[in-house]
Amino acid sequence: MTTADLPSLEALPNPRGAAVPEAEAALAEAMRASEARMAVVGPLLRAAQALRQAGWLASQRFVDALVLAAPYANDDFLPRFRSALADFHAALTRRNLRELACSPTLFAHYRDLNAQVARHTQGYVVAFEDLALTGRPIACTALRAVPAASLRVVRARYEQALLPVLKGQEDTSAALDELDACIAELAGDDTYDVWRLAGACAHALRLNGRARAGDPEAKRFYARCNLLLAEQGQGLQVAPRSFVRAALALLWRDYALYGAAAEDADAVEMLNDYGLTVDWHVAGTQASEAAWEKEAAEAEAAAAGEGAAGSSVARELGALSLNVYAYEDFLQTADAAMAALSVGTDAAFAAATPDALAAGHAGQAAYGLGAAAQALGLGHVALLADALGLAWRRHAYAARIGSVQAAPARRPMEQAGEALRAMLLRVAAGFAQPDSAVPLALLVQAIERAAPAAGSVPSSSLS
Repeated sequence: MTTADLPSLEALPNPRGAAVPEAEAALAEAMRASEARMAVVGPLLRAAQALRQAGWLASQRFVDALVLAAPYANDDFLPRFRSALADFHAALTRRNLRELACSPTLFAHYRDLNAQVARHTQGYVVAFEDLALTGRPIACTALRAVPAASLRVVRARYEQALLPVLKGQEDTSAALDELDACIAELAGDDTYDVWRLAGACAHALRLNGRARAGDPEAKRFYARCNLLLAEQGQGLQVAPRSFVRAALALLWRDYALYGAAAEDADAVEMLNDYGLTVDWHVAGTQASEAAWEKEAAEAEAAAAGEGAAGSSVARELGALSLNVYAYEDFLQTADAAMAALSVGTDAAFAAATPDALAAGHAGQAAYGLGAAAQALGLGHVALLADALGLAWRRHAYAARIGSVQAAPARRPMEQAGEALRAMLLRVAAGFAQPDSAVPLALLVQAIERAAPAAGSVPSSSLS
């Protein structure tokens, strides 16, 4: 994970990704209208509709915030509104769906837009995960059983170390070390133990420098861990969904934006456990990776000019305009992924009891498809494939721990697989991808209803 000298608009552009021409044009029209002090809501609504059709749900949510804030875009707030509109338009042309969901720059605008609306309506607050994890299921996580006396000791240590971090003292290294140690002592071995997730999130915040720099989101995370400790002391066994979403989004953010390297394998594995994927670095540094991307794009453009004289290199699928070569590459990837997914599904459901190995293979196939769809810009396909990957990941987990209740229900998984195949057939035939809302909603419900593992026996470190 690259941590130094990162650009403001954070991720690398995705030159092979799809464009949403109608949304880009509508946003450009909205910018002109704003400069001329004319109504911007009409163009913004057209942009939101096009993004919804593309399955770019985080982007649609951002435009929805622009729509809500537009009536209040005057006086001192007008420059900030225009800046949000311009930065979002610029990000949209970069065609990187992970950046559009996880960009701190865009989230800062999103938070400002919603804060402006909240000043004129009933108050509400948005969080980073509201944008980053739009439309994604959240797997249920558990807190393992810990003796009350041991928990009180750990919490006392945690609160003592938390104070200098929250006060923003100059050198918090020792305090952060103690917080990390407390979280590590609380963590169990279960895949979906919430303190394991918290530990990975804390490590990411230390790695990217936000914890030591006193970043507000890092402070909020450590404070929420303290609240979770208090709830665990009161007998809580299932972690609050809000905590899991917040920790997961913070863990995912930098990996989603900058990619992962070999040393990040454990963090990537945990992200996969929660239905999220990342790209792997193709070069050693952000600069060399940008150069590699540029050379690849230039080589492809040259090949297109030589081999397709007089023919278009764009393919229109509904709201999306696709690079025809990237589209053809995706179809090959999708065909192989669906074949592997079909084999894994048949094997996993063939026996009376869950098959962890077959379920794991099905999950990896779904994730491969989701990552490829996200790179191309097929938002609906990507969201449904990632959710199906998570469902299979949970199925494999249930098989390993011997708990049928921990696996999502079979029928929504089968329906999602059928819907995914139908979507890909339409895409291959040159039609727009269908909306994934119905099969995705059913699958999300099945994943989030799957029970966590029962509390494990306390480990010797806390007994």
